[in-house]
Amino acid sequence: MTPLRPPLTPRNGDPLVTARSAVPVSLRACERHRLKKMAYGHKTPHQLRCRAEVVLAASRGHSNARIARDTGLHLDTVRTWRGRFANGGLPALPDRKRSGRPPLFTLMQTAQVKALACQLPAESGVPLSRWSCPELAREAVKRGITAFVSASTVRRWLTEDALKPWQHRSWIFITDPSFRTKAGRVLDLYARTWQGHPLGPKEYVISADEKTSIQARCRCHPTLAPGQARAMRVNHTYGRGGALACLAAYDIHQAKVFGRTEPRTGIEPFMNLVTQVMSQEPYASAKRVFWIVDNGSSHRGTKAADRLTAAFPNAVMVHTPVHASWLNQVEIYFSVVQRKVVSPNDFTDLAQVRDRLRTFGDRYNATAQPFQWKFTTSDLDDLLARLDRHTADHPEESSAAPAT
Repeated sequence: MTPLRPPLTPRNGDPLVTARSAVPVSLRACERHRLKKMAYGHKTPHQLRCRAEVVLAASRGHSNARIARDTGLHLDTVRTWRGRFANGGLPALPDRKRSGRPPLFTLMQTAQVKALACQLPAESGVPLSRWSCPELAREAVKRGITAFVSASTVRRWLTEDALKPWQHRSWIFITDPSFRTKAGRVLDLYARTWQGHPLGPKEYVISADEKTSIQARCRCHPTLAPGQARAMRVNHTYGRGGALACLAAYDIHQAKVFGRTEPRTGIEPFMNLVTQVMSQEPYASAKRVFWIVDNGSSHRGTKAADRLTAAFPNAVMVHTPVHASWLNQVEIYFSVVQRKVVSPNDFTDLAQVRDRLRTFGDRYNATAQPFQWKFTTSDLDDLLARLDRHTADHPEESSAAPAT
């Protein structure tokens, strides 16, 4: 009988390990949930996806060789990430921080470019209205801040501090001395209240306005419908077919819109819209119908209110404050018209524009629901309080502050 050979031993006397045993991996429910999101998420980076698959397979008791065969990874790679997770958990899966390439720019240079981006170009004598990343890069080199810097590097620096000098936002102070009173009346009507009393069942609230200059642009080549991996294509060259105005009255509580088109805006077209609404039920026999309008020339001031009441005694005109057309809910409907009907503008003539607007109104009324208006009088008071605090912190702007 042949005797068994003793195991090979190295010079230090310890026995050699001929095969490495896989590190056991056990997962908690929260860890398994996060790993599944990493492994199957569409936005997960490929490296993290592969590491999550390795850990999930290891938790099922699979060997390293089987995991490597199933995932297409090298055996050493599987062994590495299995071991890292066993020792450090989920925080061990991302790449470790590395020293990387030495920085080319100092912190002072980065701060100087950011400070330059926070200045208006006119303050530096540069004939620009706004900074762009290429312009900032050229200006930094011109001022000697750095010998060279690319626009992408400047963009990365600005992204760190969420600076976008190429963008701008407009603003305006409230100048109407009766802003709180006028805006409060409109918001109370939206909440079915007038002068502290709830509206009755035969009282209605109408929001009305005009959308001017809707053009009929006949494209020189037909518009191409979208296809596979291709957006809709609209030819840039067009012929002008005229323009018209769209007038709309929106019952904010019934979610019903009344529309018409006119060659232009004015007192007579607006009164045509009023007549169209007030000549039908339930508005003809209503106790009161409140018409919320802005300060456009066709319905501005007390003369317009008197003209409306003279034509329809049960109609009450309520004006929004100056520069506060955003309080008029019909503007929301016009934004829907702009997105779904007018853009992209491709009409053969004005008759097609009129027909499209009319049929869209019918389609809208078939499924419309009241807008979820969330701005209340409490929000209005908070807004005015913030503006008052801002004015107190900037006395030089007190002449433009609102009177509450």
